[in-house]
Amino acid sequence: MSEVTYYVALPFVAADDGIAAGEAVECFNPTAAVMKAEALSRKPGIVGAVAFSRSGDPATGDFGDATVIRKFGEVPADLSAL
Repeated sequence: MSEVTYYVALPFVAADDGIAAGEAVECFNPTAAVMKAEALSRKPGIVGAVAFSRSGDPATGDFGDATVIRKFGEVPADLSAL
């Protein structure tokens, strides 16, 4: 199967030990991911959000590192776990 790129908006919430990721939202394209991340960052209880993309082969589960498109509000400094 060919390579696929996923676009995602991921909110962050305050946690006892810092900031925790919320529920990721898959989007159709990078613009939609940025718009959704910005909207999520404004919701009560959410301290920040990030829009990112990941490319890879879903058949093998082999994906490259996430590419951050844009950050809003407070997000962890280390986003390598995306």
